[in-house]
Amino acid sequence: MTVVSAPNTLPEVRGQLTPGAPLAPLVWFKTGGPAEWLFEPQDADDLAAFLRALDPKVPVMALGLGSNLIVRDGGWPGVVVRLGKPFATVEQIDATSLRCGGGATGILVSSKARDAGIGGIEFLRSIPGTVGGFVRMNGGAYGREVKDILVACDVVLRSGERATLALKDLGYTYRHSALPEGAIVVSATFRGHPEQTAVIQGEMLRIAAAREASQPLRSKTGGSTFKNPPGHKAWELIDAAGCRGLRHGDAQVSEKHCNFLLNLGDATSSDIEALGDDVIERVKAHSGVTLEWEIQRVGVAK
Repeated sequence: MTVVSAPNTLPEVRGQLTPGAPLAPLVWFKTGGPAEWLFEPQDADDLAAFLRALDPKVPVMALGLGSNLIVRDGGWPGVVVRLGKPFATVEQIDATSLRCGGGATGILVSSKARDAGIGGIEFLRSIPGTVGGFVRMNGGAYGREVKDILVACDVVLRSGERATLALKDLGYTYRHSALPEGAIVVSATFRGHPEQTAVIQGEMLRIAAAREASQPLRSKTGGSTFKNPPGHKAWELIDAAGCRGLRHGDAQVSEKHCNFLLNLGDATSSDIEALGDDVIERVKAHSGVTLEWEIQRVGVAK
């Protein structure tokens, strides 16, 4: 990436601006360098005004729960935008629809849907992230994806302009959208179907149990590392290539679910990324299939 530092003085805001903010505590791997600036806007207007006044050359990145992210050890040379409590809202707007803030978690959204008797949204319970990330990545699990429930989303573009994008505007494919580069999702409307609360709760419990049984949830990890190639499951290819338990320093391929990478304690982001690249090479050599990263890798190497 082209490194353009943020200026020493940034536009005035109503939210919180923190210089040299550590990012490692904010991501699941607990690794990586700091953000030059961390901005936690008070509301969407605050965010829009800030981006409108910010030099367009300064890199801007949105950060949710940091569950699917490697922040490189040199950190982020620009502004990281974190949508906090003001964006962690879920509002029922009709019998089957919810308007959700970009900072709302999958657990919150699915729980609100359950309480409102709205089915079809249970799968968000299993994705560790926020609405903004779900929309950008077409997040999915257990046979469903965001494209199956999204009606529209409100975004703030890198220019500071506000826009509403309908489902058809997002060009969804597997774990990918056509959301404009630098756009930050500040809210989204999801639509499900009428369902009994007990049925929804049963499905949420089934999903939670399946996830607990198969994934290393109590570890410093980054969620699903590689996309499933067409006709294959990434974990099966990784296992067949002999990568289960493979280590680079304190970075390890999980023995419980080998499409997860772990920080066993003192791994750096470069250790984790190098391990992932090694897995890609080994799988390619064994099966001829080239895995693609699902985890985002951002920032600069140290």
